[in-house]
Amino acid sequence: MDKKVLRKKMLKKRSELSLDQILAKSNIISDKLYNLNHYKESNFIFSFISFKDEVNTHEIIKKSIKKGKRIGVPITIPKTRIMKVSELMDFDKELYLGFYNILTPKDEYIRIISPGSIDLVLVPGVAFDRQGYRIGYGGGYYDTFFSKIDRDTIKIGLCFDMQIISKVPLNRYDIPVDYILTEKEFIKCR
Repeated sequence: MDKKVLRKKMLKKRSELSLDQILAKSNIISDKLYNLNHYKESNFIFSFISFKDEVNTHEIIKKSIKKGKRIGVPITIPKTRIMKVSELMDFDKELYLGFYNILTPKDEYIRIISPGSIDLVLVPGVAFDRQGYRIGYGGGYYDTFFSKIDRDTIKIGLCFDMQIISKVPLNRYDIPVDYILTEKEFIKCR
């Protein structure tokens, strides 16, 4: 099956989760995340800002800021398909609904940070396989971004258990995540 077909199929499957299920599973995932050494030892975390039926990262971001972690969030530039990192200091004050109805920093709160500052990336995905390869939303933003960060930067895919598939069709630009965290398990890839 190709990525487009798999993406469509998985998005439909994920959309069938109720809000209660999404929040319950997301809470389990975030609790597991806070207990990981990779999280505890990180100073600067780059996280996607969840929307719709993704693993909810809003509380992860807020709680991480409260814990004194530095948090970066994506700013996507659709024309060039480039993603930049902006440091977020106040989740409730600094964001607005941007492209694709995804929360993004307001212009006056954009603080561009070098990807080299990041030591942990929380990665979204439509589907993941156990080798760490993912199907995203088709924009290629994360694969391009991964090629710009330090090889030692830890990448953790956050998804629901039902999003794990046996094999993601690969192309030569795909860069896998190091770990996948679901409500049921923590998978070490590769």
